[in-house]
Amino acid sequence: MTETSNLTNEGNVRLAHVWRNFCNELAEAGEVLLRAESPATPLDQAEGLRYLSRLTRTALNMLVDSSDPDFPRIFQLTDDKIKIGADNPDNIYEQAVIKGDRQYRIWGKRGTVPYLSLGTKANRYAVDGTMVSTGEIEFADVDVNPDGSFEIIASTTPHAKNWLPMADDTSLLIIRQTFEDKKTQVPAEIHIECIGGPPHPALLTPEVIEAQLAGSAAWVRGTANTFADWSEWFKQTPNRIYEADQSVWYRAGGDPKIWYGHAYYDLQPGEAWVLEVMPPKCRFWNFQIDNWWMESLDHVNHKIWINSAQAKYEPDGRVIVVCAEEDPGYGNWVDIAGHRQGTALWRWIEAEDFPTPNCRVVKL
Repeated sequence: MTETSNLTNEGNVRLAHVWRNFCNELAEAGEVLLRAESPATPLDQAEGLRYLSRLTRTALNMLVDSSDPDFPRIFQLTDDKIKIGADNPDNIYEQAVIKGDRQYRIWGKRGTVPYLSLGTKANRYAVDGTMVSTGEIEFADVDVNPDGSFEIIASTTPHAKNWLPMADDTSLLIIRQTFEDKKTQVPAEIHIECIGGPPHPALLTPEVIEAQLAGSAAWVRGTANTFADWSEWFKQTPNRIYEADQSVWYRAGGDPKIWYGHAYYDLQPGEAWVLEVMPPKCRFWNFQIDNWWMESLDHVNHKIWINSAQAKYEPDGRVIVVCAEEDPGYGNWVDIAGHRQGTALWRWIEAEDFPTPNCRVVKL
């Protein structure tokens, strides 16, 4: 056997160990199912297994196939199946892997989506569950051409207009499009390119794929545990909005123009969870029901959310939301879709005030 053959065999054995290590590290994410506070019902455990598979798909897409900051690739973080961190049914979430020492051109067409924001983040979900903002821009502050076209520069160096700041540790671009009605409003068309990057992507090496797979497993583990921690926090004060400093949600990647009111609900058969509030002057609001794993429930086949454009208002302007298994015939019904326990989220977007909805459990 030649020296070259020996080296090849050694390399193959090493890469086989890389795959086994990836699988072993990924398996550790399953410990989240066995936490003392994690629900043990067949439905919740089955959804937890599915959730881990969805996180794995997203991690591999983000950190393997879309991980080159010189050739950034915009992809959907969530959709009607992949769900993470109380994903908003009114949103299209997109992201791209970028790097703080590069400069990027972002361009496209504005569309008619009411709320469109871009944020650069330092993605540390695999390390400490944070995704701190390193720059934000919302399209109310973007110069858009008469034909709807636009161009934004993302960099650490300031630009006179349409500038999206980055920092040395920036690693992710997040695009949020928030709709009042996805069926009638046109989403933005967005593209990105690295300015002054190499002409072609580098060929893959064993060292690179090893790091990508290790990062993917760590991201799945970190993300699953981050949101399990949150659900355990919310469970401490059931059937009411959890009171926490908003900086907690912003450090995890939240939009700084949004107030987040998370909650955990727990209902017996025949009960409904009622939320009532006088909406402040704001750009937009919505409310949604999620499962324990903080995935939005099936919003394709069930009406598990309500927003400011869809809601029916009381004569004095109040809004009443009723979360129940069946429509009780008053207020705005939100279908719990077979989940008597779970998490929920109320959002105020660009509001003048941030009232906390009053919550109560009633017998139907």
